[in-house]
Amino acid sequence: MSAKAISEQTGKEFLYKYICTSAAVQNRFRYANVTTETDFDRLAQDHPWLLTERLVVKPDQLIKRRGKLGLVGVNLDLKGVQEWLKTRLMRETMVGKAKGILKNFLIEPFVAHKQEEEFYVCIYATREGDYVLFHHEGGVDVGDVDAKASKLLVGVDEKLTEDAVKKQLLTHVAADIKEVLASFVVGLFNLYQDLYFTYLEINPLVVTKDGVFVLDMAAKIDATADYLCKAKWGDVEFPPPFGREAYPEEAYIADLDAKSGASLKLTLLNPRGRIWTMVAGGGASVVYSDTICDLGGVDELANYGEYSGAPSEQQTYDYAKTILSLMTREKHPDGKVLIIGGSIANFTNVAATFKGIVRAIRDYQGPIKEHEITIFVRRGGPNYQEGLRVMGEVGKTTGIPIHVFGTETHMTAIVGMALGHRPIPKEPPVAAHTANFLLNSSANSSTPASSRTASFSENKAGPGASAAKKAKSGAPPGELLDETTHTHTHTHTHTGNASTLFSKQTKSIVWGMQTRAVQGMLDFDYTCSRDEPSVSAMVYPFTGDHKQKFYWGHKEILLPVYKNMDDAMRKHPEVDVLISFASLRSAFDSTMETMQYPQIHTIAIIAEGIPEAQTRKIIKKADEKGITIIGPATVGGIKPGCFKIGNTGGMLDNILASKLYRPGSVAYVSRSGGMSNELNNIISRTTDGVYEGVAIGGDRYPGSIYTDHVLRYQDTPGVEMIVMLGEIGGTEEYTICQGIKSGRITKPVVSWCIGTCATMFSSEVQFGHAGACANQASETAVAKNLALKEAGAFVPKSFDELGDVIKSVYDDLVGKGVIVPAMEVPPPTVPMDYSWARELGLIRKPASFMTSICDERGQELIYAGMPITEVFKSEMGLGGTLGLLWFQRRLPSYAAKFIEMCLMVTADHGPAVSGAHNTIVCARAGKDLISSLTSGLLTIGDRFGGALDAAAKQFSKAFDSGMLPMEFVNKMKKEGNLIMGIGHRVKSINNPDMRVQILKDFVKKTFPSTQLLDYAMDVEKITTAKKPNLILNVDGFIGVAFVDLLRNCGGFTRDEADEFVEIGALNGIFVLGRSMGFIGHYLDQKRLKQGLYRHPWDDISYVLPEHMSM
Repeated sequence: MSAKAISEQTGKEFLYKYICTSAAVQNRFRYANVTTETDFDRLAQDHPWLLTERLVVKPDQLIKRRGKLGLVGVNLDLKGVQEWLKTRLMRETMVGKAKGILKNFLIEPFVAHKQEEEFYVCIYATREGDYVLFHHEGGVDVGDVDAKASKLLVGVDEKLTEDAVKKQLLTHVAADIKEVLASFVVGLFNLYQDLYFTYLEINPLVVTKDGVFVLDMAAKIDATADYLCKAKWGDVEFPPPFGREAYPEEAYIADLDAKSGASLKLTLLNPRGRIWTMVAGGGASVVYSDTICDLGGVDELANYGEYSGAPSEQQTYDYAKTILSLMTREKHPDGKVLIIGGSIANFTNVAATFKGIVRAIRDYQGPIKEHEITIFVRRGGPNYQEGLRVMGEVGKTTGIPIHVFGTETHMTAIVGMALGHRPIPKEPPVAAHTANFLLNSSANSSTPASSRTASFSENKAGPGASAAKKAKSGAPPGELLDETTHTHTHTHTHTGNASTLFSKQTKSIVWGMQTRAVQGMLDFDYTCSRDEPSVSAMVYPFTGDHKQKFYWGHKEILLPVYKNMDDAMRKHPEVDVLISFASLRSAFDSTMETMQYPQIHTIAIIAEGIPEAQTRKIIKKADEKGITIIGPATVGGIKPGCFKIGNTGGMLDNILASKLYRPGSVAYVSRSGGMSNELNNIISRTTDGVYEGVAIGGDRYPGSIYTDHVLRYQDTPGVEMIVMLGEIGGTEEYTICQGIKSGRITKPVVSWCIGTCATMFSSEVQFGHAGACANQASETAVAKNLALKEAGAFVPKSFDELGDVIKSVYDDLVGKGVIVPAMEVPPPTVPMDYSWARELGLIRKPASFMTSICDERGQELIYAGMPITEVFKSEMGLGGTLGLLWFQRRLPSYAAKFIEMCLMVTADHGPAVSGAHNTIVCARAGKDLISSLTSGLLTIGDRFGGALDAAAKQFSKAFDSGMLPMEFVNKMKKEGNLIMGIGHRVKSINNPDMRVQILKDFVKKTFPSTQLLDYAMDVEKITTAKKPNLILNVDGFIGVAFVDLLRNCGGFTRDEADEFVEIGALNGIFVLGRSMGFIGHYLDQKRLKQGLYRHPWDDISYVLPEHMSM
């Protein structure tokens, strides 16, 4: 959500820190916080004024009208405050319908003043600007400020002046304090704008001869502006509404949400309840809550939450695990139900998210059975068939009752099943698999033929047709806003535009490297038999200009990608639509830039979380330019047979199933993207299909509103009936009511506003969409549904019945001859992408590579089956990690330690050895690190450093064959072969190599067996008797000791141990260790700034051939 309430203490802290005014603001930062953990002696030390002044104490927990509720202690000393708190701190209290515990209090200095010195000031945001309310009589008994207060609207991008405040707000204020008040109000407004407040109320604001005092304050800030205001806000804590506890699980999910590009929300309503939900989609989550409450489950509803925006398997696992953990803490006598629901996804891979849920179910299968939990699943969208299959499979294998349904089942039908209001089908109908759509569509009969007829009453656009600009706001045919609705509501005027936004010739530019969305648009275009792709180009500022490959039906095409918008617009004058996938941080700038080009008529902004102040500036500019904005926080819209925005309508299988490749007779408008796809499904099953559908977006201020689109549909000949899915929050639906009453809207309107459950909750719940929050009674879904019904719209009793009402209205229009169903024409087939076919399990192909040591595809990197987090938790170190990656085993700790010791002793042996020498020469020749390192590594072989493998093989073969050490030495001498690992240029029996001694001590102490090492030591006794430097060197020692390790640690068979020696694993120890030294020599030469190396002549023996010297 965007607008979030902050505590009074936080609000005052912001005010005292950042307000800029000539008015003398008193008592700055003079407040003290009290909780159960407060030590009053320490508190008095930190705030000495507590001991010298009279005080006020009150709870700081988002409670309204505290004075009238007797929750303010006035004119007390510190002891009096403590006495007052004894009867209130940690006591349960009823505030309206909400029951909660008072646990957080604020102490401030008491300000003695007269009643006439109290004032009321409030600033709040609306679509068209910010209203400043002022009343000269503030305090507890201020009453209905909407009716009493003076109002001043400060338009978007406008400034508030002291003169305007004096003339329009301070008309009843004494002349001697006008200057002070005007300065303070302007300073307060500037603070409100700079810190992205959406609501700021002070009551009372006291003005005395000493200055201005802010007594009580309530405020909300736009949480999406955190990236803009972090420096000033700091870490803001958002307290829960009074009556609802703040649970650590909510904070955990909020943290997951903050770290993810997806949306993850969780609110606990009643942790002891038996009905739990895990719903995909902001709109769908509200619909499910509505249905549960409609069926009498409000008291047992445990949570509200949603996951959407394509979360990964790991994120979904973490979310599901949290839900199941909460569910399985307390038993319920009637058992529990978990509703895993959702609308038809547009782009979320259902199978991937369900795999995360399945993992969580497997982890909790014991507690799930113990708590008698039954699970109901309904979902649709990309790869949903595979998701439903794995969900059904886990039910069978674990014995947990899991009932699984797809798009053939109405979205909320599972709620009735879960609550016992409708029977559970024994064999639910199975929708056609995605693979079926590879075949000719005319053969598909997954939905009733009777509901799949089409209306072709649309007026065909001529070759020169293009989307017309949105008409600027002007005098409407009739005043559409009901005067009885909320007084804060902006009177939005409309002319209605008969021209459609999209035609079969519409061309667009896509901002962002969204190749999957673009390919989906092109596949839709091809299925609609468009002559050319609807995407002309892409803009992506983070790469240079280039071409991107896509498919057009069976053939490959190239689309240009530009670094900047100017080039794209100049080279593609035919484009009139921009689809922006810019992030929430860059969406504002890129959209404002786009609106400079007169060719653009429509912009779709997909990003969610754009600060409301920025959105309002976009809307203002768009109104001035006559541009239609769809979004922000939307999936877009679709005009069947013509054009679709981005991921709207989902994958091609859903496009075909919902007959979105040709126009029907029904146009709809919704806020939710997921619910718009559900409407595609419902409308296609109950009518001849969709003519056009738009999801205006879930933010508080969508770029275009319901009325914009409903009036377009009214004026479009091909549209015969309209469906509007409204939502709690805002009052735009009342404009539709007035339009129906006035006769401006004459076509049948079927409407339902979601969020009816909100009035049943004891405390405020912020739903998934930022705009889904009622600030007063007229904004509730219940009030709007009633008003729509009274105005003449067709309103079902619940969302469950929406499809039935749509069908009834459609059948009536067919009966009257208004709609004449036409014969279905099958669309051209579109080949399925290889990657998606593989995802669905339809094809197989031999892999080019095989790997068994590492997997980076999931949420977490895995080494030989062990997640990287577990690697660190286990403190395996480098040796243990090497064991996983080289030997695919978790080695014993002594083995891991031995590997690390080997790397340490082989790290370097001075600059004179061939490898280090080569590295140094290369470094001094100006070569880079990789080249210098490689030159050193290339010298490693049997003569230098590479004797580990050879020594291991030679000694193992001799030992395994039963050859005595003397026999082995004699045999090698007879054959003229060197014994690898024996001999050293410097070290000898009299000058032992301490590296070997250190390793020997460790191996003898920790290894379970050292048979081969003992054999090698016996060989050393024979060779050193002949010559003292024929010792077992470090290469030989590591080689034979490693064979003992592999054979005797218990992790390998004899064949496996021998195989690792044979394939060269041991030489890898020297290569890895010595690389550290070579890199050290490279860095050393660079640091010393050594020049090009030239070998001195006197160190070279120039020997000419004998015949030349003669």
